[in-house]
Amino acid sequence: MATMVITPTAVAAERRFYSGIALAILLAVLVGFSRTFFLRPLFPDARAPSETLFYVHGAVATAWLLLFVLQTRLVATGRTAWHRRIGPYGALLALAMVVLGLWGALTAAGRATGFNGVPVPPMQFLAIPVFDISLFALFVVLAVVRRRDLAAHKRWMLLATINLLPAAFARWPGVTQFGPIGFLALTDLFILALAVHDRRTRGRLHPATLWGGLLLIASQPLRLAVSGTEGWLAFAHWATGLVA
Repeated sequence: MATMVITPTAVAAERRFYSGIALAILLAVLVGFSRTFFLRPLFPDARAPSETLFYVHGAVATAWLLLFVLQTRLVATGRTAWHRRIGPYGALLALAMVVLGLWGALTAAGRATGFNGVPVPPMQFLAIPVFDISLFALFVVLAVVRRRDLAAHKRWMLLATINLLPAAFARWPGVTQFGPIGFLALTDLFILALAVHDRRTRGRLHPATLWGGLLLIASQPLRLAVSGTEGWLAFAHWATGLVA
């Protein structure tokens, strides 16, 4: 089996790509949550949640994104020792993200107003964040397991973070009118960017990009198909009762 040789030029391109896409993800989240979280005092009429839980979740999610940006910069500047030292804190943040994300999704689905600004019945829409959180957890676990394989590790971590974007894009002005298809399609652009990067620097898709990207994209019509079934709605009503 031939061994792929990664040239110094490809390494430099990879470092620039990960630094750039990390900042792009952060920007997308800042725009999406500007009215209801980051710049909330400037938008008193915005549909911001009243529960403290969502602000704790927002703070933890922001910490995850800032850590992701920091980690990509540490690798880009060759400070990999610091990257490894900080890594365990990322795993703890990921665990907090899963717990708070599920708790928040169930809380939003169970309240009278449902998911603020989302024109989809809350018990059906609950499938979107539950799938997002499940895939986030899976991708982070795979990244931790493959942490000694740097190429796989960084791609699983990137896919885990891309997987958080639907919640941000759903809050972009004008996107909600297209329903879940709109914000899921915008998320797919980031997966496409990773695929294009792999093709340009490696000549083919890395297995993590291929299988992780396919899983993420395939899950999108699946969650939409599942969300209206009797089985899902029964599960959603049961699950939301756990936090009522």
